[in-house]
Amino acid sequence: VTESRSDLEDLHLYATPREQRFRMFASLEFEGQLYMTPHDFIQAVTSDEPKSAKKWRSLSKQELNQILMETPPVWKGSSKLFRNLNEKGVISYTEYLFLLCILTKPHAGFRIAFNMFDTDGNEMVDKKEFLVLQEIFRKKNEKREKRGDEEKRAMLRLQLYGYHTSTNSVLKTEGEDLVPRSYWDTLRRSTSQALFSDLAERADDISSSLSDTTLLVHFFGKKGKAELNFEDFYRFMDNLQTEVLEIEFLSYSNGMNTISEEDFAHILLRYTNVENTSSYLENMRGSIPEEKGITFDEFRSFFQFLNNLEDFTIAMQMYNFASRSIGQDEFKRAVYVATGVKLSPHLVNTVFKIFDVDRDDQLSYKEFIGIMKDRLNRGFR
Repeated sequence: VTESRSDLEDLHLYATPREQRFRMFASLEFEGQLYMTPHDFIQAVTSDEPKSAKKWRSLSKQELNQILMETPPVWKGSSKLFRNLNEKGVISYTEYLFLLCILTKPHAGFRIAFNMFDTDGNEMVDKKEFLVLQEIFRKKNEKREKRGDEEKRAMLRLQLYGYHTSTNSVLKTEGEDLVPRSYWDTLRRSTSQALFSDLAERADDISSSLSDTTLLVHFFGKKGKAELNFEDFYRFMDNLQTEVLEIEFLSYSNGMNTISEEDFAHILLRYTNVENTSSYLENMRGSIPEEKGITFDEFRSFFQFLNNLEDFTIAMQMYNFASRSIGQDEFKRAVYVATGVKLSPHLVNTVFKIFDVDRDDQLSYKEFIGIMKDRLNRGFR
């Protein structure tokens, strides 16, 4: 049984941009809830839109069980996990948000993430602790829900979370956020609240009301009894970042060891608010007449720097560079001091030639940071 997107297209009016993107790329449905395959997720973070109009294919219980039976354990993870699983996996909306968080975080943030889940402090995360994620992201979503037809909103909640109406939250509900918070900030702030909640009493209810997913089986085994240590958690996050970068790099390298500086500029300017990218590309072509190419190590190091953009921004403000342009040596030194990432001279020169519009070999800090924040979050602030 298949269901066309057009049948429920009006639900888009009640969805946030992230929800709309999840619904657009998801291809599976089980008991009314939508899921992405690993292939869908990779497409969602590397493509502007699905390559073809998809339909939500309904999974039977038997098909879902077969998919989960073939899910490898976490110690068998690799930087090709999502590509190897391809269509044989299910990822919920909550997990989609979690995976997006991973893609934008520095390695130093991995320990923070693990400690947030490890609510009892035993250096291991179990399935019940991980499922706090479901409640935290659901609660944040309720605060962002658009007003309107309650029936349509209920249908949307069913698609995203697997139930019709709100359940009791493990979070405190007093007061509204005064400023919008990212899902990462919400997670960091809210897990401490969960420590003092009735989560322990409700954990079995939460677990029993949700269908297992590829991620839950990968982390906690087919019976859900395994525990996740930090080393495996770190390796999973690092592998996911590497896998997405490899896919983006390989889509331009055509089997070569490098991509062109122009291709690097194309990738860098994707998902940003830059309207006229051609001016940046023309500027770069005139400034780098001889193509040398960007290696994958250089490519990865730059995106590791982007994941540390917040620390870099703070460092720039402390050194009072925020109000003026900076040169290549200053930029390279500041990146290393703030983030520990060493960028090659050629990579730094390429970045400057892309963004140095007036060709004075100085980088406009404010403009560069603004554009890169959009790129870091792949268009979703």
